[in-house]
Order: sequence, then C-alpha cells, then structure tokens
Amino acid sequence: MSTTTVTTTINHFINGAETAGEGDRTQPVYNPATGAVSGELRLANRADLDATVAAARAAADSWGDISLAKRTAVLFKFRELVAS
Repeated sequence: MSTTTVTTTINHFINGAETAGEGDRTQPVYNPATGAVSGELRLANRADLDATVAAARAAADSWGDISLAKRTAVLFKFRELVAS
C-alpha cells in the first residue's frame, strides 16, 4: 500500500493576491500537537520584501483618502471577522 503525503505550501499575500514570490527557500511548518510537518512556508527574499513595502505604501496612500466613517466601518468589520 502506497501513501501520498500532500504538503501545503503557504505563499505570500502581496498587493491583494497570493504569490510564490521570488525566493526559493522554504521552512517547515510543524503541527504543535504531533510534531509532524504539516506544510511549508515560503521565505521572502529582498525582492519580495521590496514588493511588499511598495504595495503597503501605495495602500497607505489610498487608505488616507477614504473617509473616517468608511475606515472605521472597515476596521470594525475586520474586528468582527477576527472575533468569529
């Protein structure tokens, strides 16, 4: 009997989209209950970091243009999602 192990790869989330990034290094993710490897995490390199910072700066600029009422509503919704 043959068993196949499927390893989940956790990518980056940059500028609203999942991406593998430019880096080629990964790190194992361990299940704390069993100690077994449950996936792998892609590690960022300098290009990934630069892309992330550029996206965050652009998002911060546009976030400041949104009304206080709308920003408050977004943050309260986020809080609700985290709490659930």
